[in-house]
Amino acid sequence: MEGGSNLDSQIESLLNVEKQARLEGDVSSTKKAAMDIIQLCYQAKAWKTLNDQILVLSKRRGQLKQAVTAIVQQAMQYIDETPDVETRIDLIKTLNTVSAGKIYVEIERARLVKKLAKIKEEQGEIAEAADLMQEIAVETFGAMAKTEKIAFILEQVRLCLDRQDYVRAQILSRKISPRVFDIDASKEKKKPKEGDNVVEEAPADIPSLLELKRIYYELMIRYYSHNDDYLEKCRCYKSIYDIPSVKEDPAQMVQVLRKICWFIILAKHDPMQSSLLNSTLEDKNLSEIQNFRQVFFILVNYIHEPKPVNWVLLKQIATMEVIQWTSLWEAYKAEFENEKNMLGGSLGDKAAEDLKQRIIEHNILVVSKYYSRITMKRVAQLLCLSLEEAEKHLSDMVVSKALVAKIDRPMGIVCFQTAKDSNEVLNSWAVNLEKVLDLVEKSCHQIHKETMVHKAALKDATSYFLDKLGLIIYQQILDIFLNCDLVVEGV
Repeated sequence: MEGGSNLDSQIESLLNVEKQARLEGDVSSTKKAAMDIIQLCYQAKAWKTLNDQILVLSKRRGQLKQAVTAIVQQAMQYIDETPDVETRIDLIKTLNTVSAGKIYVEIERARLVKKLAKIKEEQGEIAEAADLMQEIAVETFGAMAKTEKIAFILEQVRLCLDRQDYVRAQILSRKISPRVFDIDASKEKKKPKEGDNVVEEAPADIPSLLELKRIYYELMIRYYSHNDDYLEKCRCYKSIYDIPSVKEDPAQMVQVLRKICWFIILAKHDPMQSSLLNSTLEDKNLSEIQNFRQVFFILVNYIHEPKPVNWVLLKQIATMEVIQWTSLWEAYKAEFENEKNMLGGSLGDKAAEDLKQRIIEHNILVVSKYYSRITMKRVAQLLCLSLEEAEKHLSDMVVSKALVAKIDRPMGIVCFQTAKDSNEVLNSWAVNLEKVLDLVEKSCHQIHKETMVHKAALKDATSYFLDKLGLIIYQQILDIFLNCDLVVEGV
């Protein structure tokens, strides 16, 4: 019974033993006495007395660090066995008070705060739970296992995303380097040197490094979704796709690959997007998504120049050409909207509008490639837009420096050529003349080389022919002289 005389007398007796051992500097006896007091309170289910004794033991004069650590670790085992939530919160707060400001129990304090934050989250107090988690900077804990650190930071990021605090979520996510997920854990383990901090083993409920990698990128996808950053979302799905457990599961692999393809299409064109596009086109697993493969290749080849692939492409996709948005959307609207039933949910509320925007931008780039001057009326016809909408999209691309163009509004003409000053013209002529002279010099060198080769061959052939001819003539003359019985001196 809580507060019973028997319990009080036993605690008093153990406190005297603890005092004597503490003053003598006996670490093991002090720890044993303190842990016996905590265990007595737990066995008696005297939770209030347990909290009081934890505070009393931790505040005693000259208390040993080992004893405080043992008290906190022993009491943490009883948290899940408390009768109600209020008692559990009181015990956690008591242990937080004891461990506050003590480096030797910083890991225990982090675990206590995580438990308290989970309780607050279950009660619907997400903001308070996020504030509690942000008070702990686990990246400075040298003795905490790496996986436990990552899991703690990811929990901080998740709570910030739940309360829609995207700025703080980004700051916290930068504490984790993506390269840490690529380190081989078997090669990383080394024997600690003398004097180094011993790293504790992570608890059993902490996920593995590859599982943490997937959690990290799923949280990053949530973060990049609030501002529709398609390229970063594509990179996150690409990292998830490279996880062995995902590639071994055909269902997950196909769904993740679909997301990669769509977000490549939705992303604006830049070097990173081109790199991801090329690596995806070379992926052999792309043939597994039969219904989606044609959609992806049609869109990719519409938006980008054709690239050599192993699959048979549609005949009409041969070169860059203007896309009719209405026919394209009617043909592939079902596949686009079907993504909400796949892994990761829909592509976004503005995904359809952004896809149309990418098609319009592509069409403008195609027009600028084939025309130097064109009327705005014809541009609007090619884009299937009104004059005002065509001018707006064209102006936006010029402002974003994706295109160079000038619009003569009174004449209704668009000029895609850039005006060059006299210096640029002269420089271009000089460059062209230099190229021509280089070509002439190389051509003269090749002609001279061929002439010398042919002359040498002709000279050798002539000498051989003359030698043969002289020998034949000499033989014939000799035969004539012999037949005529003439004697010639010196022959």
